[in-house]
Order: sequence, then C-alpha cells, then structure tokens
Amino acid sequence: MSKIHNQHILKLSGLEPLVFTPEINFVNIGERTNVTGSKKFAKLILNGQYDEALEIALDQVRGGAQILDVCMDEGMLDGVAAMEKFLNLIASEPEISRIPIMIDSSRWEIILAGLKCIQGKGIVNSISLKNGEEEFVQQAKTIKKFGAAVVVMAFDEQGQADTYQRRIDICKRSYEILVNQVRFNPQDIIFDPNIFPVATGMEEHRRNALDFFLATQWIKQNLPGAKVSGGVSNVSFSFRGNNPVREAMHAAFLYHAIKHGMDMGIVNPTMLEVYDDIPKDLLEKVENVLFDRNDHATEDLLSFAETVKSQDKKEVVSEAWRQDDVERRIEHALVKGIIDYIVEDAEEARLKYQNPLKVIEGPLMDGMNVVGDLFGEGKMFLPQVVKSARVMKKAVAYLEPFMPKAGDVGYSEEQSSIKKILLATVKGDVHDIGKNIVGVVLACNNYQIIDLGVMVDAQKIIDEAVRNKVDIIGLSGLITPSLDEMVNVASEMERQDLKIPLLIGGATTSRIHTAVKIDPVYSGTVVHVTDASKSVPIAGEAISEETKEVYQREIKATYKKLREEHEAKQQIKQLVSYEEAQANPVFIDWDHFEPVAPAHKGITVMEDLDLNVLRKYIDWTPFFSTWMLSGKFPKIMEDPVIGKEAKRLYEEANNMLDQIIHEKWLKAKAVVGIFPVERVGDDIKVLGASKEYSFHFLRQQGKKGKGVPNRSLVDYIHPRKPDYFGGFAVTAGWGIEPKLKEFQDNHDDYHDIMLKALADRLAEAGAEYLHELVRKEIWAYAPSESLDNESLIKEEYMGIRPAPGYPACPEHSEKRTLFDLLEVEKNTGITLTDSFAMYPTSSVSGFYFAHPESKYFGLGKIGEDQVASYALRKGVSKAQAERWLSPNLAYSPSLHVQEN
Repeated sequence: MSKIHNQHILKLSGLEPLVFTPEINFVNIGERTNVTGSKKFAKLILNGQYDEALEIALDQVRGGAQILDVCMDEGMLDGVAAMEKFLNLIASEPEISRIPIMIDSSRWEIILAGLKCIQGKGIVNSISLKNGEEEFVQQAKTIKKFGAAVVVMAFDEQGQADTYQRRIDICKRSYEILVNQVRFNPQDIIFDPNIFPVATGMEEHRRNALDFFLATQWIKQNLPGAKVSGGVSNVSFSFRGNNPVREAMHAAFLYHAIKHGMDMGIVNPTMLEVYDDIPKDLLEKVENVLFDRNDHATEDLLSFAETVKSQDKKEVVSEAWRQDDVERRIEHALVKGIIDYIVEDAEEARLKYQNPLKVIEGPLMDGMNVVGDLFGEGKMFLPQVVKSARVMKKAVAYLEPFMPKAGDVGYSEEQSSIKKILLATVKGDVHDIGKNIVGVVLACNNYQIIDLGVMVDAQKIIDEAVRNKVDIIGLSGLITPSLDEMVNVASEMERQDLKIPLLIGGATTSRIHTAVKIDPVYSGTVVHVTDASKSVPIAGEAISEETKEVYQREIKATYKKLREEHEAKQQIKQLVSYEEAQANPVFIDWDHFEPVAPAHKGITVMEDLDLNVLRKYIDWTPFFSTWMLSGKFPKIMEDPVIGKEAKRLYEEANNMLDQIIHEKWLKAKAVVGIFPVERVGDDIKVLGASKEYSFHFLRQQGKKGKGVPNRSLVDYIHPRKPDYFGGFAVTAGWGIEPKLKEFQDNHDDYHDIMLKALADRLAEAGAEYLHELVRKEIWAYAPSESLDNESLIKEEYMGIRPAPGYPACPEHSEKRTLFDLLEVEKNTGITLTDSFAMYPTSSVSGFYFAHPESKYFGLGKIGEDQVASYALRKGVSKAQAERWLSPNLAYSPSLHVQEN
C-alpha cells in the first residue's frame, strides 16, 4: 500500500481498531440507540431504564453494527447527563465498547460531554455551516483536539442542500475550510450529503436519491480522503409501516450508493435485506424510483406496494381464504379489514346475484353483522371496526353505479329493507369525531347512514329527514351551547309533527339533560346515547315494529322519573347566596406576594409551530379513549384484552404522524398574550389595551364546610395591586380539509378519524407546549422548571390554563373577549361560530393564571342571584345568561327561556 493511499484511510477505535481499508466496502452504523429514531430506546431512557437500554446497544452490535450511533436529543431529557451516563455504562461492557462510538447531537454541549466520555477514537455527528464559518471553525478545532473524526452535514446559511449542485458546493466549501484553515486530517472528514425521501408524489423529490449518488461520486473524486455517510432509512419515509418495501428500498439504495462511493451509513443492521433476494418485480420498481427513470415510477411503486403485505419477517400471511366462495371471502375481508380484493369480489358477487342490491343486503351486510356481533361481544375493537367499514364503503361505492335509478326498469323506492339513520352535528358546533364513530358502528349493523356533517341548521335536519324517509335522527354536540340547539331541534320536530325517534349524543350531553330539557318538548321517542356501542341496541328497540311502542312508553316513563328526582334535588340543594359566596373566597396571603412581571408583555404570534416538537407533548390516553379503548397510556399497551390492538393503533398513529410532519399535511399556529390587569369584584379589567376588555368570572355557590372556599378564578388575581393575566389560542388544524376529503372520497373512515384524532391531540399538545413556554420564557414565572411529559399531564406545574366552556369557567362567550384581545382571527386564522365553537376544529384556547396557589376546580350549580349579577356585568339579558349557563343553573328558568 502506498504512503499517499495510507494517509487517506480513516482509522477509528473503541477497545478495538476499525480501519477503513478498501476491502471493507461498507460500514454499518447502528441506529437504534438514538432517542429520536427509536421509540423503544427513548422510552427506556426517559424512564431511567438504562440497563434495558444497554440491551438495545448490545443487540445492535450482535446484529452487525460496526459503529454505534448514540443520540440523547429529547426535549424532556437532560441530554448532557443522559449522554454521560449511557456512554459510561457502554464503557463497562466490553462487547459493546469494542466498537467506535458516534456522538450524535444537534446541541454542542452534549457533543462536548460525549467527547469527554468515549474511549478510543470516535465520530462527532455533526457540524455544519448553518450558523456561519466562525462557529464551524471553532467546533472543528475542538473536535480535532479530542482526536475524533467528524460528520459534516451539507447544510449552510441558506439551509439544507437539496440539489446536486448545492450538495457539492457546500461540501467543497466545508472541505476547504477544514483542510486549509483548521488543518483537519482529510481522512477524518465524513460528509453527509443528505439522504431525502423518494416516491413522495412531490415533483421536487424525484431526484433525491439520484442526486445523492452523483454527489457521493463527486466527493470521492474531488475531495481527497473524505468519506461519505448518511441516514439510509430516510429514503423510504413514504412507506412507513410497509417493511418489505422499505427493506427493499434500503438494500437497493445501499447497493448503488456503495457503488458510487458511500463508505458508511446509519442503518438498522438487524433489518437489512440482501440485494439479490429482493423480488425482481419489486426491485425494478424501486430502482426506477431511485434513478428517476420515468414520470410514472412513483405511481408504479405506490400501486405495487399495496400488493406487498406489510408484515414481520417471521409472520407469514396465509392467502388460503382466497380459495373460499365469494360470500366467505367477503366476510373474511370485512372482519379482517382487508381492502385489497373487495372490488373484484363485489363484482363477482354482482354477477352471481344478478342484482347489486342483493349483494349489499346479502353477503356484505351478513359480513358486517358478523363484525357487529364480534364488536358487541368485545372480540373486535373500534379501530378494527372502522377498518371493516372502510371495506364495506369501498364495495358499496363500486356497486352503486349498477343500482337502478328513478325511471329505470325495475326501480322501486321500497326496494331496500335497510333502515336509514340521519346524523348531524347541530348548528354552531364543528365537532364530529364521535358522530362519525357512531355512524361507522351503526353502519356495521345494517343501517344506512346519511351524515349531514357539522353546523347543521334545525330546518335542514328536518327537511333531509323527511326527504330521505329516515327511521332515526341522531344529534351530536360537544360544546354547551349545542345543548340548547338540540332543544330547539326537538321543539321544531314537534311543531312540524314529526314522530321520528331522536338520539342525543356528544361530550356535553347527559341523560339528565336529555330528560329535563329535551324529552319534554318532543312527544316522539328521545334517548340519550352514552357511546357508540350503545347506539345499536337503542336504535333497534326504537324502530322495531315489535318493540318501538313499548320502548317509547318505558323511556318516557324513565325520563319523567328522572325529571321528578332532579326537581326534588334542586329544592333541597344547599346553596349560599352570591353575597355569602363572595365573602368566602380562596384565602391567599397577598401582603407577602408580589406578582411576577412577564419577560414579554403583550402579544406573541407563532406562525408555524414545529409538529416534531409538539408530538413530544402528546397525551395519548385521550387518543385511545376516542377509539373506545379505555386505559391509561402506556399501561394500556400491556392490557391482556386490548393491549395488542392498542399497540397496533399506536404504531399506525405514529406512522401517520410521521407522514403528517414529513409531508406537511397540517400546520400549527398560535398566539399568546400576557397583560397587566386589575381586579374589579369578580371581574378583571385589562390595562393598557387599545380598548377596554373585561373578563367576567363565576363563583361556586354550593354550601361549603368550614375552611373550604367558594372558589372563583378571579381569586388568583391580586385584589389591590396591578397583576398579570394571560390568554392563548392554538390550532393544529390548518391544511386538514384536503386530506380529509381525500380519505372521504376513498370511503376511508379509518384514516379520516385517525387524522382528526391526531390533529386534536396535536392541538392539545400545542396548548401544553405553549403553557411550558409561557411559564419558562414568555412570562418566565417558573424559569427553572424541569418536568417530563408525564408530570405535565399530571399538572404538576405552577399555574393553570383554564378554558372557557370547561368546569371552572363554563361560560363559552368569554371566548369572544379573549379572541378580540389576542386578535386571534388575524394572528392564527381561528374563527368562532355563533355558539363560540372554534374552527378549525382542532383548536384550543384558554387563560393563564400564574399564582402558585391557583388550581383547577368545577363551578357546580349556581343560583339566580349570581346569574342576574353576571348578566348585568356582561351587559346581556338575564335570559341570555341563563341560556349560556343552563347546565349550571340550580333552578329552572322556564319563564325566561322563552325570551329572545
């Protein structure tokens, strides 16, 4: 070997040397000890389970990793301490520490901590020119002092290199600075020219792989001694969840990247396919994409990927069911949620039955009845049922063009025995996830669903119900003003002499409200439905010829009894007067408290919140509740009954989250404001604003025990000195509509509901993230706070963020004042309906109180004297205040409700 050649050999070491001789060909960098790349590893580190995390490192080494990538970049982690602890543990394990370590971080202090811990000669990943040459040179000099090699990203002051020319220009500039100014050894320079996804459907991504190959070739020919690396899994990002396609893409990409000069790559060595073992038809389509060989390469691969089952290598999916008769095949597809063959099976059944309606009412509904039975028996869970509905909808959509239309021979309006149910979210309300789930469950049980969507006027509901001759009307609502709108719909149904059974459901609805407010105004059957699973037997009893009359009498009698019991409770309900309640506020020693002045007063607008950051703040427990899987996350994953389905749902949710973020399906915006205020009785007045803004708060009036206060949110504002108060609004819903339309057009309820549920979770995560930002930086009343996500979910922070419409301040109209103060519409695009629901639906707003003793509470029932005071302070009629506060009234304002 010549002397010049030897100088260009990269030499690394752990306890053992790793010399990059020409014979090595390619070096695997194990990727699973990276908190940003492995959910399992991240969870173990966050829980302090370092011994178990060490097992992952050992598995990577035994799986063939020649370098170990260690990353501790996690917002809820002390990255420096975690890096030091984990590297010290690795040093005590000879089997792991024999290989070199790659210290992977975007934070310089973590890189420094790692450099002080590793044995031998490792790699720093990474530095770049993104913050200019001065920082780049300084960091390179430090790395050189430690004797480490360095990964240099193709990234400069203008951003990441995303074309061939930008890649080679940035790498050339970086190389010249390192070699000529820093005197860095060329053989210790490793370039990462950015591996980006292909087959995304976006024109600008078509050459991502090809440009990487060409840039790699150029670097090896023009920058003597330099090596090339990259994160291989990025290339297959579009196929998350489809391991066979991903592994084929990784193997093919590596094969060609190595031929172009790639020296090493971050991969999972335990999941690398052999290039020669890739099926030839799949390989051809993958390579067409990698080399951008034609305009339809992406579409071809996407179509082909649908036929490649995403499965574990150990799992073999039997296709024996395809040999059954068509009825059994349809049932199997519905129960298993397999969409691949349903169109061809529907066509076969159509030809067999000579009537598309008989296919729907026969094998398709028989299959859905099996699904309904399994769901009712607890042998299937909601996510599976929604996938079954997707198969059903696709089959029906295929058969519909063959159905006889009005005027056709054989057409009859009475031809179908399927019962019809009309569903609608009432006027002023924009929430529909629960309604959609009810629709899916009912559809699985032989009902035709007519879904009018959200914000539906009472008259439209009635007109469509009459026109479609529906058997049941179902009303949904999430916000408290929707309760009154449901009363209005029921009243209009009575006035227009309808007798259609009415189902009531939604987060704010209740059995008692239905009995007290809705049932008395409608002579037909009215039933409150607690959840989707209960809708099926209720609907059946309400419309069955055998049971409907008896059921109506029984439910009417039940609700009458509930009203009487409720009225009796109201008479003995112990309330103190509003004056007495005001005299019993929360005791706070104000003489020894000085309000904390905000670091940043006024309004702060955030145009584009990073969804990668927000996902770390997600509380997953409510997500599972949306899918009717009850249990606290992460324990729900180990549940002996629903754990398997919970794990599958969680994985699919995170796969979609990856797509949402990478393909920019959603955009999150927010506005925060912190203002000086003064307390005026039970209200606060914002000081220094361009116009006068006042917020009006309510006070508990229930009779309390000795020493227990009648709380109001205003109690947390200083009664004598100017204090501070904040508000926020955040949405993660911008951009959702086109994607939802795409799913709906494909009759894909599963992904429609999944996207809505994830957008809601991201919005709530946004509220959590903003509150932390306010506590630590914007208001900065708790700058040294350090809480993990579990602690945030448990509300262990200082201060609160109650929202209008929730227990402590149930009156939604305060939202209007908040929106005006923060100029929410202008700053975020979030708007309010007439009933104060927010649009986009995935939005959250609320107040900020900073006092250390502030806490969440429920208002409970209040008396007529407080309602009168509240109406006067707000400048509205008492009747209007009663409508807004109806669920909290300790009296029946029947005389007032008739007022306008």
